[in-house]
Amino acid sequence: MRDLGYKIYPLNTGIITVDQGAYCTLGKGIGKKVDIPATAWYVTDGKEKILVDTGMCDTARANRWHHEGYQPAGARIDEQLRTRVNVSPAEIQVIFFTHLHWDHCSNMKLFARAKLYVQRRELEFALNPPLPPYYRSYEASVLGLEPPYKDCSFEILDGEFNYNHAITLFPTPGHSVGHQSISIRTQNGVIVIAGDAVFVQENMEGSPDEFLDFIPIGRYINYFEMWNSFKEIRRRADLVLPGHEIKVFDRNVYPSE
Repeated sequence: MRDLGYKIYPLNTGIITVDQGAYCTLGKGIGKKVDIPATAWYVTDGKEKILVDTGMCDTARANRWHHEGYQPAGARIDEQLRTRVNVSPAEIQVIFFTHLHWDHCSNMKLFARAKLYVQRRELEFALNPPLPPYYRSYEASVLGLEPPYKDCSFEILDGEFNYNHAITLFPTPGHSVGHQSISIRTQNGVIVIAGDAVFVQENMEGSPDEFLDFIPIGRYINYFEMWNSFKEIRRRADLVLPGHEIKVFDRNVYPSE
């Protein structure tokens, strides 16, 4: 088979309802409810089959412990893979986790054959969240929940990691302590799957009138790291794919076929 380069397919695993100004664009849109997708990504060069994140949980669990929202029939990650790209969970070889919040790692145990990659800082924080406001984000056992990653074996990373000639995982902390983004060299340039380092497209557009190169995300654990991660993503990327931007579904695949 001729090497066609990497293709990236967005997978919508459900809808989360949030306050725009509290989560997506800090201070802009306070009180405005918006529906944002819980996006995962299928990445392939025609040979290797990779996921970036595994998306959100079912509707009942999401509403009980996290946010108003829903996972429609057919939206679970394994169902999305089958209907969108005709791939079964057993075929997935690798999963890169941007971070281990509930809406990015649910149903990960469906992929029993996959190698799982995560940053050490993220895994250590997730296994024992030291701040009560993050118990729900990581579905901590103190709540009586079993987090999706319990008893899973990971390939643990300490900083930047070159997976191969085209894919690099690099730290983008700020939203979470061990967040990472994934840089993928394609035939149309470098695409960065940003995870929640970038919630929506507006974050990267900034606000020139306010002398802001970026619009901060609302949900962050370290403002300084968040800002530096914006800069690092911009430095690397020809195209940024945010974690909760509905417009990414305007295309079936990146780069376009």
